[in-house]
Amino acid sequence: MSRPGHFRALRIYKGDNGIERRVEEFGVESLPAGDLVVQVGYSSLNYKDALSATGVPGVTKDYPHTPGIDAAGSVLESATAEWRPGDRVIVGGADFGSTRWGGYSEIVRVPASLVTRLPEGLTIRDAMCFGTAGFTAALCADRIRRHLTGTKSAYEVLVTGASGGVGSFAVAFLAAEGFRVTAATGKVEEADYLRSLGAADILGREDVTDGSGRPLLASRWHAVVDTVGGSVLSTAVRATAPGGIVTACGNAGGAKLDLSVYPFILRGITLAGIDTPSVASELRGEIWRLLAGPWRHSLDHDIVTECPLSDIEKWIGRILQGGVRGRIVVRVGHSTV
Repeated sequence: MSRPGHFRALRIYKGDNGIERRVEEFGVESLPAGDLVVQVGYSSLNYKDALSATGVPGVTKDYPHTPGIDAAGSVLESATAEWRPGDRVIVGGADFGSTRWGGYSEIVRVPASLVTRLPEGLTIRDAMCFGTAGFTAALCADRIRRHLTGTKSAYEVLVTGASGGVGSFAVAFLAAEGFRVTAATGKVEEADYLRSLGAADILGREDVTDGSGRPLLASRWHAVVDTVGGSVLSTAVRATAPGGIVTACGNAGGAKLDLSVYPFILRGITLAGIDTPSVASELRGEIWRLLAGPWRHSLDHDIVTECPLSDIEKWIGRILQGGVRGRIVVRVGHSTV
């Protein structure tokens, strides 16, 4: 437990001897400037957090650093009229946890632009069970349901990287909407788990990766949520039916995309990039209301594993190696509200 007026945070140091991670105690004066001081109850572990925590170039430039690209808690102090002490909030977006002091901290100070009011129907823990992964999956599912009109059960939808955090929620959301969902995963042992989320079919990663170089493949999907990138995304675009949509939100399988223009000019495919950190506040609120309402039931599935901040070390390597199923929610403070 921290001393009065102090708080604990995970701090990442990068020096000549490599990366060092340790939980340390700080005073509030250590925090960067901002409009709100928030007491954090929960955060979550995302792929980007693990990259930052291991010093991968291009994610975090300046160390020491505190990762955690999302957090939920209660306002302690506010310099704006919109927020009052005691308000329950979700923090995320922009540079939070990548270049700005992030959510693996019992207290954070942030600009008001990074804060969203916790919607009715969600607890602070619920919000971080969804976290950035659930929010990203909801953005993808929302784009798809708006794009495809008519009888949803007639549409074949593919989710790649389906056993991960974004993929798991995407399967659950799209199945709940009535789409026929195929889950593609590199972990065939997770087939029963994916079916429990609503997947109608399970494919291995090799089944959705085509290296033939053909500019177009047989039409297979009406919509795709791709969390992988690289050759998997290329294959998905080339196998999408005329008028379909592919939402792209990850690059763990590679950042390069080998495509011709034919899927776009001959089939009218929409490739929709999902840039979660830059989502406007109005849409951010709409998506969180979806998560608190019709899609909240997805938390009833076995998607979430909880760990205290002191145990996060063992999960960082696992998520980078693809060894995490679903979501890791991080208990930062003592709030269970």
